[in-house]
Amino acid sequence: MTGGSRGIGAATALRLAREGADVALTYVSAAEAAEDVVRAVEALGRRAVALRADAGDAAEAAGAVERAADALGGLDVLVNNAGVGMLGPLETLSDADVDRVLAVNVRGVYLACRAAAARMTDGGRIITVGSCLARRVPGPGGTLYAMSKAALIGLTKALARELGPRGVTANIVHPGPVDTDMNPADGPYAAGQAAMTALGRFGTAGEVASTVVHLAAAAYVTGAEFAVDGGHAA
Repeated sequence: MTGGSRGIGAATALRLAREGADVALTYVSAAEAAEDVVRAVEALGRRAVALRADAGDAAEAAGAVERAADALGGLDVLVNNAGVGMLGPLETLSDADVDRVLAVNVRGVYLACRAAAARMTDGGRIITVGSCLARRVPGPGGTLYAMSKAALIGLTKALARELGPRGVTANIVHPGPVDTDMNPADGPYAAGQAAMTALGRFGTAGEVASTVVHLAAAAYVTGAEFAVDGGHAA
């Protein structure tokens, strides 16, 4: 799993462990938080390893998958969760901002998928975390981020076709506003985000993780999009 030290990634790591999976997760700077997740997984009786890897670095994005497979003796499921958010009017975003978002949110995911396809057993799973903004953009300021997440829809559908003969599935989950450190439910913009959902509230990391874990077991679901967004796209 990429980006597993907190939020949706950490919740997914723990849910997978409860279902009997050993877990490798990546982090960039939150080493202590990543080790906390490792200890929590181990407390559930499963193996876990935390690997420092920047998804925006091409070599590290692919290398993390190789290291995870080596550490755990194989690879059955890849969860692409690492991502960066960069919101703001077009004129305020620099070329460096564009490069960083596309490097992490698009190139890093592609390279991780390519590396995983080479190591993954037949019947494996690739699950990518997208965004509700790839399906519906309700206001200005999300152009760069929405573009990066929309690219993952095409990647997912193409992977489903390419890897389907091996029984490998590829699906994408689109969270809505979710209560995490990066976007807390009591943050300055939370009320407006919650009002855009049909349920009128933020989701939890666990609610997104439950869908990811379901897809990790689903053998006849592939090339599909799943909105876990409280009705943001309704």
